[in-house]
Amino acid sequence: MSAQLETLFQALADRTRLRLLNLIADSEVCVCFFVEVMNEPQPKISRHLAVLRHAGLVAARRDGKWMHYRMTVPTGLETLIADVIDTLERDPGMQRDRDALARACCSPRVPELLRRAPKPAGMSTAG
Repeated sequence: MSAQLETLFQALADRTRLRLLNLIADSEVCVCFFVEVMNEPQPKISRHLAVLRHAGLVAARRDGKWMHYRMTVPTGLETLIADVIDTLERDPGMQRDRDALARACCSPRVPELLRRAPKPAGMSTAG
């Protein structure tokens, strides 16, 4: 268990990875939305997602050319992860990211690439 905890805390010790967890805490999200919301290049996002996957915090699935990510919780760490997510939800910067995700996915003026991308679960198109 100590090696698992070390890997987990290393994964949580980076703001970019915390931002990613914040964005997928409630729904599965396509990687293209991470790039848009976080204004970071796709290779950087993918590297951070790989660290989260290795820690057991993220699962991925492919749908054609789209990669979707969702949060997973390692067995026995449910309370710890719930506390982390609760803390992220109260952070103003993390709230801005969630608001930006809602705008990116649901605005009638989204970029063309995002218009064709699968919407995060639970979000609908505005307008």
